[in-house]
Amino acid sequence: MMFTATLFSCGNNDRGDGTGHMYDVSILGNPQSLDPQYAVDTASNTIIKNLYSGLMTSDANGNILCCNAENYSISSDGLEYTFTLKKDNYWFFDKNNDDFIDDDEYFPVTANDYIFAFRRILDPSMQSPYAKDFSCIRNGSNIIAGKALPETAGVIAVDDYTLNISLDYPCAEFLGLLATSASYPCNREFFYSTKGRYGLDDRSVMSNGAFFVRQWFYDPYGVNNILYMKKNSVNNTETNEILPSFLNFTIESDANDIRTMFRDGTIECFTTDSIDGINTRKYNTQSFSATTLGLIFNPEDDYFSSISLRKALVFSINRENLIDSNNTDISSAYGIIPPAVKLLGRSYRELVSDRQYDVYNVSEAKRCYSVAKAELQTESFDNIKILVCSENINSDYLHKISQDWQELFGFYIGIEEVTSAEFKNRIAEKDYSMALYSVKANYNSGLSVLEQFAKNDCFENIKTDELIEEIYKCADVSELVNHYCNQESKILDTYEFVPLFYKNSYLVMNDDNEDIIYDPFTEAIDFRIAKNYN
Repeated sequence: MMFTATLFSCGNNDRGDGTGHMYDVSILGNPQSLDPQYAVDTASNTIIKNLYSGLMTSDANGNILCCNAENYSISSDGLEYTFTLKKDNYWFFDKNNDDFIDDDEYFPVTANDYIFAFRRILDPSMQSPYAKDFSCIRNGSNIIAGKALPETAGVIAVDDYTLNISLDYPCAEFLGLLATSASYPCNREFFYSTKGRYGLDDRSVMSNGAFFVRQWFYDPYGVNNILYMKKNSVNNTETNEILPSFLNFTIESDANDIRTMFRDGTIECFTTDSIDGINTRKYNTQSFSATTLGLIFNPEDDYFSSISLRKALVFSINRENLIDSNNTDISSAYGIIPPAVKLLGRSYRELVSDRQYDVYNVSEAKRCYSVAKAELQTESFDNIKILVCSENINSDYLHKISQDWQELFGFYIGIEEVTSAEFKNRIAEKDYSMALYSVKANYNSGLSVLEQFAKNDCFENIKTDELIEEIYKCADVSELVNHYCNQESKILDTYEFVPLFYKNSYLVMNDDNEDIIYDPFTEAIDFRIAKNYN
């Protein structure tokens, strides 16, 4: 720890241009794994984002750009992708682990490293959560199903710096997938040298990105848990300059402690779902509406099996009156795909307005309610509550809806707040009548939002498999707009998911910082080009 403290005394260099800074930051929870083909938790996502880099990357507007690929070409039928790799991207290995490399600390990233990563994703024994996303790779579905070996995947090294990827069908989402962390390279020899520890400690990771892990210490019963990263100088080039020198992450167990550390000046930025109590004039704040919260109904409930009752409740919701104008953490939602999803360089919600899905109609609500009572042979609906995760939203926003239902229909629906763990259990066990359910993409993709409705036990009448396959096989990015819109409409027409709110997430940072990049879907913070002028 004294060694670490000595390193931490380093700060900005003398250039005066904001470079060379050491960033003090906190992550919530110990990273579960720094294996890009497996990790899903937020803490891991942030470290992985700064540790690795891939063929492609995305900018703040969702545009897909070359990263470690010098250039690429796509065949006229959309089935063949050929990438020419840059020759200045290297694996850097910290000599703390001298079991793998005796001499050089770095060596080039080649096409074979990407091939091994894709094979790992598709290999069913790996159980990668990203396997379905990459099933478009030739023979991918057969490999995932255990009908073919990972070595039969359509990924081939023409030479060390030329990678060819063949698809079973054209996929407009494919370049976007190559910008996600799941497609980061993996060196086969190093992977096997870790003997099952890959990504689990500081001796079992390499870097081909902006920073490498210098020290990772975590004791679940102790304090001073840290993950310390240093600039990867071998990948610091004129065209790919890494601006900070160090990243010092403390590992915390409580989000409120992280907020307090920021206010006390101990750390320089943090992510949050609410800026309540944060002086936005004092700090730089980035906000993104990346989550959609909506009502769902238990498909096994005697009442809500009636589409007429669901329609009655939906038609009576006036979203314009739901939210106080002073609240910035949430906004009214009429559609499923949240505004943070970008397509063609713009928010999807700019391309397709969600107001077309507004079905507020009091007279129609009353008519449907009368039909529902007749169908269900009842005059009233009692003992119904909306199950709400207390960590997702202030339930006061739902009381307005409940009051409107009571005035219009004469029965009261209550609110039941529970913890996140209990909410998940109750949903899984179908121990609810209604619930406020959150939907969020795993990456910048409308498909990633919509496919969450496929094979989900919460939705009996949402038949998405066929439409999802259409989106997977859509060859033109511009056509995705129509496919997304069509799928949204079909889901909403079942009245099994009723969007109510778009929920914001934030990156809050000191005002002397610039170009810290926040991904609202993975919640990763990217420091590669960050500048600090303190």
